[in-house]
Amino acid sequence: MVEPTIFDLSSPGRGGGLVPDLDVPGEPLDNLIPGSCRRKEAAALPEVSEQALVRHFVRLSTLNHHVDKGFYPLGSCTMKYNPKVNEVAASLPGFASLHPLVPESLCQGSLGLIYDLERILCEITGMKAVCMQPAAGAQGELLGLLVIRAFHESRGRQPTKVLVPDTAHGTNPASVVLSGFEPQTVPSTSGGEIDLDGLAKVLDEDVAALMVTNPNTLGLFERQIVRVAEMVHDVGGKVYMDGANMNALMGIVRPGDLGMDAMHLNLHKTFSTPHGGGGPGSGPVAVVEDLEPFLPVPRIVKGDDGYRLEEDFPKSVGRLHTWYGNFLVMVKAYAYLRGMGPEGVREVSAAAILNANYAMRALEGTYDLPYQRVCQHEFVLSARRQKAKGVRALDIAKRLLDYGFHAPTMYFPLVVEEALMIEPTETESKETLDAFIETMEKIAEEVDTEPDAVKAAPTRTPIRRVDEAKAARQLDLRWKKT
Repeated sequence: MVEPTIFDLSSPGRGGGLVPDLDVPGEPLDNLIPGSCRRKEAAALPEVSEQALVRHFVRLSTLNHHVDKGFYPLGSCTMKYNPKVNEVAASLPGFASLHPLVPESLCQGSLGLIYDLERILCEITGMKAVCMQPAAGAQGELLGLLVIRAFHESRGRQPTKVLVPDTAHGTNPASVVLSGFEPQTVPSTSGGEIDLDGLAKVLDEDVAALMVTNPNTLGLFERQIVRVAEMVHDVGGKVYMDGANMNALMGIVRPGDLGMDAMHLNLHKTFSTPHGGGGPGSGPVAVVEDLEPFLPVPRIVKGDDGYRLEEDFPKSVGRLHTWYGNFLVMVKAYAYLRGMGPEGVREVSAAAILNANYAMRALEGTYDLPYQRVCQHEFVLSARRQKAKGVRALDIAKRLLDYGFHAPTMYFPLVVEEALMIEPTETESKETLDAFIETMEKIAEEVDTEPDAVKAAPTRTPIRRVDEAKAARQLDLRWKKT
């Protein structure tokens, strides 16, 4: 007897006998789909081979710059490498396939993960409670200020203004306005820290809060922060800390121990989720005990029968997110923190500070260094020396693209002329930092010898320099066939 082949070239159809005929059980397809929902003509789908499609997207991926491809020293944004194992954890079916309306009894593991993550973040920040709902750092800022407003209203107070240092993050004043307050600027000293005399002049009982970034956007730790908090508390205000720069503090300093009353964290910066690209973020808010009653609902409560979502918090500001926040970002943060442990978290901050100071000291002779202090996780250089020769910070940033590096943040903070804000992060090697330093020095040499080459940059990217002023005012967001 001849054994039947599984690859019979004499059989009709693709794959010969490998692919059997498939019978569709039940009613004919025409009876299952109403005529109004069926096409009258074939869809105009492109005929593209798999190989051509793969090559197209691989080519696009090589044009894009990302932290897996090269150094990304974007100051104030912590564009660090994130371990792929945390992505694997977030893709586990029990997490990735979880429906938001699943009964609590069927998602105890996920509720327990969020609950434990809240406890870990409380320990890192020195706060009493954490709300995981905010979907971004800016939304966390808004929530923190809404909680502070509700706190004041519960005591019969209606303060109208929030103080914002001139070295704070740029989103802070916008969050102040959105939360119903009026922002008022607090000046900084020549040393780059909050001016205590300037603060005293604007402090009164109409102040709801001070919104401080620490370390500030100059990469400097506010050495008088405890005194600053005392001054704000003396007039009945609260201190909100923008925690976007927590990559310099975690495991070393707990903001709650410094007198901070509320703060947000960026899980998509500090705690292992790729930052940028328009993907989901997470900006949980941590608060001290007297602000806890005002946090959004539902809150996760642990009881004898497990975890549940509790709505019964009468002082709550209400619901902030449609569900409970961007859950898979929380999974990555949880995997990151459990993998690192307390000592690992501390080492992250220490390495970030070391890398920043190494690069800063290497470049201080080539570019102006406005603040001669040990920096934290980032530092700010000034290209005013190069500007005097006709080349601006923008030109230097564009030239970096030609050498395969992403540009640092430019012209921010505003208190530094021709600012270049650089954050190496803890995940970059000394070899990478040395290559970046060498390139920055080379560009400075080109400013002297070939200034036109710098001003014409970039020349090796898919798109050359665009008219940025026009692009900002005349957005063209439509795709069109060329």
